[in-house]
Amino acid sequence: MTQRLTPGGQGPARRPGRRSRAAPPRTGRPVARGAEVKESAESGRSANRPAARRAPVRRTNAPQPRRFTGRATVLVVVLIALALGYTYPVRVYLSQQSDIARMEQAQADQRQRISELNEQAALWKDPKYIEIQARKRFYMVKPGEVPLVVLTDPDGAARDAGVPPEAGESQPADPWYDTLWSSIQAADAESDR
Repeated sequence: MTQRLTPGGQGPARRPGRRSRAAPPRTGRPVARGAEVKESAESGRSANRPAARRAPVRRTNAPQPRRFTGRATVLVVVLIALALGYTYPVRVYLSQQSDIARMEQAQADQRQRISELNEQAALWKDPKYIEIQARKRFYMVKPGEVPLVVLTDPDGAARDAGVPPEAGESQPADPWYDTLWSSIQAADAESDR
């Protein structure tokens, strides 16, 4: 059976039909505090006993609340378990979202490339465009026309004309296989010594 508390929350409530042991019998008239003490002294119960000696008051420390109670520990463990449980699905979700974004970007790039190729295919259906590309890429000319090729590289033009390069100009490097062969010959010469 549980104890009932008074509305003020102070101690057990009085049960109906019972009187408190410490409470004096109630009368219809108000009793002063001094008279109440006198009445209890006259009752005879405490007349034979000596007065209770009061012990000196000792200072006591209030109990310190524990920092981590069992409930708090269980709550922390549950939160950690939930965090660990949701970590993998969230990571999978985020990687799938990045994959989707990457694939959508690749599709957009391919659509752009397809539209460019369609435009280029439409150009190749025009005979004038084909003629321009043949002249430009393959230096083709119609019969009776004289082709004119402009060389913009002065060193290349001099080399094609057979003029030797000047002494101050850098000579082109030997091909890689000549360099390799000369290093092999130099290594053989050192090993023979």
